[in-house]
Amino acid sequence: MKLVIQRVNHASVSVDGAVVGKIGKGFLVFIGIGEQDTPQIADKFLKKMIGLRIFEDEEGKTNLSLKQVNGELLMISQFTLYANCRKGNRPSFIEAGAPDMANKLYEYMIAQAKKEIPVVQQGVFGADMKVSLENDGPFTIILDENSISL
Repeated sequence: MKLVIQRVNHASVSVDGAVVGKIGKGFLVFIGIGEQDTPQIADKFLKKMIGLRIFEDEEGKTNLSLKQVNGELLMISQFTLYANCRKGNRPSFIEAGAPDMANKLYEYMIAQAKKEIPVVQQGVFGADMKVSLENDGPFTIILDENSISL
């Protein structure tokens, strides 16, 4: 699993010109699901993501979590996070999870996130999406198997 987490002032995602997800202050999260990922792995990533203390406190230090600032989540599936560019110039995506499995795990993650965060929006799995955002900082965190204790 790979997550690209961007702290945003606002973000939205559109499909065919229609906004399908929109948030204010919070995290825009791009989710790459690999062939070996499971709900147990997803739970660990979600716990880490929600617990990240990357919002500023009253002293200007990054010390507050998403919950502590009443932040919102926009979660977007992005299999291209599994691009393998080791050989040649055309990326291979064979390490990405199969679409049916990845979609189920993506929907699972959204359902689990909604248990913790009141406002959770999402993109459309497999769709051609247009994402707009205002990155706050900019502040971007990448979580992968090297940044989580599995």
